[in-house]
Parts: sequence; C-alpha cells; structure tokens
Amino acid sequence: MNKRSCIRQRLSKIVIYIALISLAISILVPLFWVFTASIKENSEFYGNPWSLPKGFHWQNFVDAIQRAKMGEYFLNSVLVTFLALAILILVSVPAAYVLARHDFKGKKLFNILFMGGLFINVNYIVVPIFLMLLGWNRTAMGLIGRGIFLDNLFVLAVVYAATNLPFTIYLLSNFFRTLSKSFEEAASIDGAGYFRTMISVMVPMAKPSIITVILFNFLAFWNEYILALTLLPGTNKTLPVGLVNLNQAQRGAARYGQLYAGLVIVMLPTLFLYVLVQRKLTQGMTIGGVKE
Repeated sequence: MNKRSCIRQRLSKIVIYIALISLAISILVPLFWVFTASIKENSEFYGNPWSLPKGFHWQNFVDAIQRAKMGEYFLNSVLVTFLALAILILVSVPAAYVLARHDFKGKKLFNILFMGGLFINVNYIVVPIFLMLLGWNRTAMGLIGRGIFLDNLFVLAVVYAATNLPFTIYLLSNFFRTLSKSFEEAASIDGAGYFRTMISVMVPMAKPSIITVILFNFLAFWNEYILALTLLPGTNKTLPVGLVNLNQAQRGAARYGQLYAGLVIVMLPTLFLYVLVQRKLTQGMTIGGVKE
C-alpha cells in the first residue's frame, strides 16, 4: 500500500506539473510573440510569422505614441484608473468595516443590496447609465451652457468605482469578519475611537486584502471597453478604445508593427503591477487574521 500510494502521489505530481507547464507555455508564447512582433518592420510580417525580428525597430512605439495618440490615451487611462481606485477604496473600506464589525438598523438590507449587486453585470446597464448621464448633460447645458457629464474622465472614474463597489465591499467585509474583536477591545482600552481604530488598527491588518482588491479592480478598470466607448463619445479616449481604433486603422494601412506596439503599451502596466504585488496578492487570498 505504501508503494502504491507513493506511486500515485508521484503520478499526480507529474500530471499537475505537466498541466502547469502547459498552461505557462500557452500564456508565455503569445506574450513573447506580441513583444517580438512589436519591434518588427512591416516587411517581416509577410514571411514566417514565428521568425525572430531582424533588429529592434523601436519606431513602431514612437509612431503608436505620437501618430496613433496612444500616449494621450495612456495618460487618460492612468488618470481614470487611479481616480476610480482612489474613490473605490475611500468608500469601500469604511463601508466594509462598518458592515462587518458593527450592528445598526438596516444592516441586513444593505448586505442584501450589496450581495444583489454582485449579480448585475455592468454591460447590462450601460444604456440606462448613458441615458441618465445624457439627461443630466441636457440639464447642465440649460444651467451653465455646456455639458459636463459625458466625455468626462472624472465621471467615467466615478461610474467605474460605483459599479465595482459590491464586489469590493463583499471581499473586504469577509476579511474584516475574520479578525478577532480583541484588536478593537485593545484599541478601545487605549482610548481610540471607532475611526482611529479602523485607520490605525484594522486597515493595516487588512492591507494584503486591500492590495488584492486594488489589483483586481485595476485590471478591470484598465481593460474596460464598453463603458469607456459609450461615456466618452468625444475626443477623450482610454487605451482599450484607442487600441480598437488603432486596430481598425492599421488593417488597411498594413502597419502591423504599430498595432502590436499598442498592444504592448496596454499590457506592460498590468504585467509590471502584478510582478510588484504578487506576494501581497497571494497573502490577501490566503490569510484571514485571527479567528474567534
């Protein structure tokens, strides 16, 4: 039995390793291909698509940033993403802490509403959001002579934060529930109030969980397309919308290098952020504090 169990364990490990290696290859090969394609000249795309570039044609990135306005779209995406994350964290952390650690009238109703929000896909409510902002825009036109709710990066950031509140509050409140009340009791003995306890004691303990939701929401905001396309009908564009426009423009112009350079510009921030916070991300998904 011992030999059989050892053989089964080895076979299971081999199967797991094969599956993980296959998954890694399926992810790394396309990434490698996109990076190499971004520094190729147009003539190199008509030969073997898997051939390595003959040189480093960095002009593709210069053209993508300057001619295709990917640099401008990149700054717009950075601004919208960081504004949305700031609003989301400032609202969701106190809300999750209160829902998890305090009792008050209407708490069950709030929990039900936030739980219900988890099942609403933002793509299904794009049209109502657009019509609401369009109505507000017309009201603003009548009051101040110009619309301020459409083609506005700050409004888009607020919509991003609002639509991701249920998921973020749900995740953070579950983490806060796992923490022992002894931390709050110790803070209360030292004379700390509710707000001071949350800022000085609970939030530092929840840092891995907060980093986890920041990463998840960063990926959601950075790669979001439907809301950005609908709520920014003017000249302001984010990277995903600009990338699709670049894709459509370069098909006829046969400038494939610029297209893949644009893809690299979109992917690099997410890869860089993941490398920076991968340890904290793992902690945020595994630790749960001291349970009562």
